[in-house]
Amino acid sequence: MKSRSLLILISLLACRTFAQQKDVPPKIMQEIYDQVKTPYKYGLVIAPDGGRKADCPSVFRKGNAWFMTYILFNGRGYETWLAKSSNLLEWSTLGRVLSFADSTGSDWDKHQQAGYIALQDPHWGGSYELQPYAGKHWMSYIGGNESGYETGALAIGIAYTDKDVTMPHNWQRTDKPVLSATDADVRWWENKKLYKSTIIRDQQKSTGHPFVMYYNANGDTSGNKPKYRWFERIGMAVSDDMLHWQRYEMDPVMHHPIGLTADPVIQKIGKVWVMFYFGAFWEGRKDAFNRFACSYDLRHWTDWTGPDLVKPSESFDQKYAHKSFVVKHNGVVYHFYCAVDNKDNRGIAVAVSKDLGKSKVAFKE
Repeated sequence: MKSRSLLILISLLACRTFAQQKDVPPKIMQEIYDQVKTPYKYGLVIAPDGGRKADCPSVFRKGNAWFMTYILFNGRGYETWLAKSSNLLEWSTLGRVLSFADSTGSDWDKHQQAGYIALQDPHWGGSYELQPYAGKHWMSYIGGNESGYETGALAIGIAYTDKDVTMPHNWQRTDKPVLSATDADVRWWENKKLYKSTIIRDQQKSTGHPFVMYYNANGDTSGNKPKYRWFERIGMAVSDDMLHWQRYEMDPVMHHPIGLTADPVIQKIGKVWVMFYFGAFWEGRKDAFNRFACSYDLRHWTDWTGPDLVKPSESFDQKYAHKSFVVKHNGVVYHFYCAVDNKDNRGIAVAVSKDLGKSKVAFKE
């Protein structure tokens, strides 16, 4: 009996030590990199014409089909579109899921509705299905009431639907932002504009709440943090019901001294949470590129210091290769990203862990 009690005590202490561990060891970081790296660029899979720009892919699965939400800028602002694929390489656009609010809803998001899927199965190589809550599926989105490219007071809203997520239809939206730069509790690093967000469901409630949002924003550096220059950083918010959100930390959880640290997407590989994000204009760099960080507790993140996951290298992404969405299916890793060429054409491309050939999709001259 004493031996059994001792084993239980050792097990509990080991679990406690693991839970308290803040830094992910270099060996584990290297193992994660080896699992997620995608050295082969397949190429563009969505390349809009007519001066429109595609951005921010989010990929999910239902049944035997794959679906992608992505945002499209057409000169007025962002709308959110839905595409479908049977093999993750060939995509056909179905229609819009968040469109300009000309006749319905409030005015706060009239010209900007850039959506990002929420509550996806977070497990690496898992189902990648969207998980319902309260009988609905959910998205967070950037909203704004000024036309143009990311102009005006951008804020974060919540959209939801009880209809089939594989069919294009306008999701319902909150009548006001859930987080904005004018909130009374706004932090120093986010008091100008809020950008992309991602929401996961944490069954263990590591933060004390079931829903955790990561989002990037920009703000002032005066007073509190003078050593950090202005650009973008990633922070956290939490919720108990998906509709009411509160900021979780005073400072960002991921940032760099200069440039952009942005567009987080979260998955879980074994016991390690992995945040895919992009960096841009860091010290000595003029490009945009995809990186990752790891965490045991969703609060403390260890940044990868090795090679970029994706960076500019091809004619279709010579300027920027950024904004990740990564899935693993049938032993192959697919790293979707926003590709921008030297003419500022902007589309969705994919890099893979196995040589699958080259895409025939291209930007139109």
